[in-house]
Amino acid sequence: MSRSPKAWIIGGIAALLLAFVVAPFIYTQFVASDAPEELSVGTAPPSAAAGEAAPADGAWKVGPGSQAGYRVKEVLFGQDVEAVGRTSQVTGDLTISGASVSEGSFTVDMASVKSDEARRDGQFNGRIMDTAAHPTSTFTLTEPIALGSVPAVGAKVEAEATGELTLKGQRKEVAFKVTASRTAADAFEVSGRIPVVFTDYGIDNPSFPGIEVEDDGQVEFLLKFTR
Repeated sequence: MSRSPKAWIIGGIAALLLAFVVAPFIYTQFVASDAPEELSVGTAPPSAAAGEAAPADGAWKVGPGSQAGYRVKEVLFGQDVEAVGRTSQVTGDLTISGASVSEGSFTVDMASVKSDEARRDGQFNGRIMDTAAHPTSTFTLTEPIALGSVPAVGAKVEAEATGELTLKGQRKEVAFKVTASRTAADAFEVSGRIPVVFTDYGIDNPSFPGIEVEDDGQVEFLLKFTR
């Protein structure tokens, strides 16, 4: 016996609803890759770790292997996911005097920030961050970072950083924790996460059809310094 048109319509609507629920679940649970781990400092190789702290006074610059980007929480058709975008196009420098970082800043090439989703990147470069008009973002220390003591090779220290973060042409004062690791006598790494409320920087909520984004996120970075 053939089904009535009403039954076909109801069945079609049910199938569509099922697709909207099941497809995103399958995608997020079995197809999409997991978000990258948070950026964090490394450690010195066992052969290098030990001994007294070598002097660190002087100028240092951001070197190869450095990264910066964003991390935000999204709801993709009802499924919780974490969106991460990163770039290695990071420059910067700092000055150490005794056990204190007296000056420092780093700059990120925003147009080079990429995630695992081309549509997200298109939104990021367009209406969200307008990278054509605002090609870079910067952080500049406004207060010295007190390390307590110059770390020996292989040691880590945690400290508080205070400075000005500029996103999309808007500059705000921020304070956050950083972790530093002395990976060699002439090299060290610094990682941190800066909380960001989008409206503070004139950034439109990143949500777009099918994806809801919270109104805040994090700027995360790993800076590898050399002499």
